[in-house]
Amino acid sequence: MHQTAVVIPFPQVNRRVPGRPRRRPPVRLTRRGRVVVLALLLALAGAVAVLVAPQSRAADPAARPRAVVVQPGETLWDLATRSNSRGWDPFQLIDEIRRLNALPGYTVYPGQELTLPPER
Repeated sequence: MHQTAVVIPFPQVNRRVPGRPRRRPPVRLTRRGRVVVLALLLALAGAVAVLVAPQSRAADPAARPRAVVVQPGETLWDLATRSNSRGWDPFQLIDEIRRLNALPGYTVYPGQELTLPPER
């Protein structure tokens, strides 16, 4: 007696059709994978922020104050507008000159030596 084998066809899951590109299954991230990707993105953003941030000026040596001698007819306003290299408001600069020189008022005298705020 001769037995005949029965062949049952199985469906082929990833059967390639000629002339068609092979489709890849979509990427799926686990919860741990999402956490790792998020951590990498945050680290990259932090590195970019560090590289783009301006340098600190805290280590720069302090500039020395300047000294001027008041000429006849000069006022604090004249000194403030003439020596305003920082672009300050002249009123602020006058207040700073008064603070640096411990001036009680707004009167200055010819020959008086005044300390001006340092330039940038």
